[in-house]
Amino acid sequence: LNNFEIEIKLASIKCSKYIYKQVHSLCLPTHSLTLCVFLQGMAFSLPERQILGIHGLLPPKVETQDIQAMRFQNNLKNMTDPLQKYIYLMGIQERNERLFYRVLMEDIEELMPIVYTPTVGLACTHYGHIFRRPKGLFISIRDKGHIRSILDNWPETNVAAVVVTDGERILGLGDLGVYGMGIPVGKLCLYTACAGIRPERCLPVAIDVGTNNQTLLQDPLYMGLYQERDRSQAYDDLIDEFMEAVVEKYGQDTLIQFEDFGNHNAFRFLRKYREKYCTFNDDIQGTAAVALAGLLAAQRALGKPITEHRVLFLGAGEAALGIANLIVMAMMERGMTQAEARNKIWLYDKDGLLVKVSKTSYWHPAWLTVFLMQRFHYIYSFLDAVNTIKPTAIIGAGRLFTHDVIKSMGTLNERPIIFALSNPTNKAECTAEDAYTLTDGRCLFASGSPFGPVTLNGRIYTPGQGNNAYIFPGVALAVILSGVRHISDKVFLEAAKTLAEQLTDKELEEGRLYPPLSNIREVSIQMAVKVVEFVYANGMAFRYPEPTDKDSFVRATVWDTHYDSFEPDTYDWPGVSFSPKTDQK
Repeated sequence: LNNFEIEIKLASIKCSKYIYKQVHSLCLPTHSLTLCVFLQGMAFSLPERQILGIHGLLPPKVETQDIQAMRFQNNLKNMTDPLQKYIYLMGIQERNERLFYRVLMEDIEELMPIVYTPTVGLACTHYGHIFRRPKGLFISIRDKGHIRSILDNWPETNVAAVVVTDGERILGLGDLGVYGMGIPVGKLCLYTACAGIRPERCLPVAIDVGTNNQTLLQDPLYMGLYQERDRSQAYDDLIDEFMEAVVEKYGQDTLIQFEDFGNHNAFRFLRKYREKYCTFNDDIQGTAAVALAGLLAAQRALGKPITEHRVLFLGAGEAALGIANLIVMAMMERGMTQAEARNKIWLYDKDGLLVKVSKTSYWHPAWLTVFLMQRFHYIYSFLDAVNTIKPTAIIGAGRLFTHDVIKSMGTLNERPIIFALSNPTNKAECTAEDAYTLTDGRCLFASGSPFGPVTLNGRIYTPGQGNNAYIFPGVALAVILSGVRHISDKVFLEAAKTLAEQLTDKELEEGRLYPPLSNIREVSIQMAVKVVEFVYANGMAFRYPEPTDKDSFVRATVWDTHYDSFEPDTYDWPGVSFSPKTDQK
């Protein structure tokens, strides 16, 4: 054994199994007697310091977590650069996980844009340049045939949720290869912060099959394989092996969330695995649910049911097709036939308006294979499509919500619905200010990344942020707790309805289409309760006995940020006074 291995073994004996697991996962290159300091810092009590053998390695003051949080928050306030804030936050997560989540939860509205979109996109593009320590599990195409042994290297054995990416389509930034690891890490931070899923039960994974990003391939600090993306059968075999290895090690009900795969792979993997594993694709299904929730909230403001809307999408990728599919399901739930609902949906992509060209073509918006691209002779632009179709709502994934498009929507509708959902912020179809200003404050606006309040004619409008974080943490918590093995689209339809119901009338009057992010923990818990009720009622749950009080059942499992005590349980035996140190003298 080398010195570090000896130190780790000493730490495992001295600091208990819990601390050893924390130490092992951190891989901190420092003396074993100081390793446990990273768990609580100066919050260790005097008896704990003496028992753990760290007394004297900390200043004498015993601090409360409140004081630690104050220091943490003050340091953040002194930073102005979002990327520096991200680096600082991730450093705290490595050193003191419970303190990190406490501060994140207490100021989620301010810090979510740092740990997730839009700043996480910037962090991903600079991943190799700001790298401190590895987070998560890295699996490359060269590891084919050995994935199970790699999973065995992960120190936690009770994993319940995996978020995996191959880095091909990171937000709106394109192919970032192994730099995409920032996305699974960020998503799982929100599993814990928003829904209280225990962090040690979450596993972020980056699958590296190369990158077609030439800038990265020429960067000496790039950390992945220096090769073009492998698109051969070996890629599919690698993903198959990964899925099999995860359920073999962690169980059939392990949740596997696919994140930021390229469009083609995202759709086919969802088709391939959804009936075999407990899996979903957040870019398709999570985005769909949060967008539908916004539309359901908008119908309250308009007094017009969703069946009376015409929706035009800018883009026909993962997000647009997922949203379209869920809108059709919502319309069918209100009594429309599938054909009637589909006739309410239009998609416009880089080649023009997508239309069906024969009576035998059955349009299924979830899968684009039956679409043929054809331009109407008078539709040459997205603006032409808006003026021809006269949609009540436009939902975008590309920067074509021009001033003319927004003005046209304002002319066609008393209260137009404009969803600019692309991430990060600089990729949004339009700004909140443009949307409100060009429609005289009449639009119902939501964006994927955050925009600040807009003041117009003396009134303050608060833009809604259609953030998937309203959906995936609560759904994940419900799926984990109820033992769901296959996640139906109906689960996301239920989640969308639950989210829309949690928006108050007052918040709707402020221009919001979603509850404030500051309430997202309660939003996620209530969503988990509703989804747990739904899956048990519809025979999707496999964990028995079924809890009678679903609300108490969910809330009892939520992880909190209070420090654990490392003081042993000591007591005297009644009537026994024998003391070897004194009685044997």
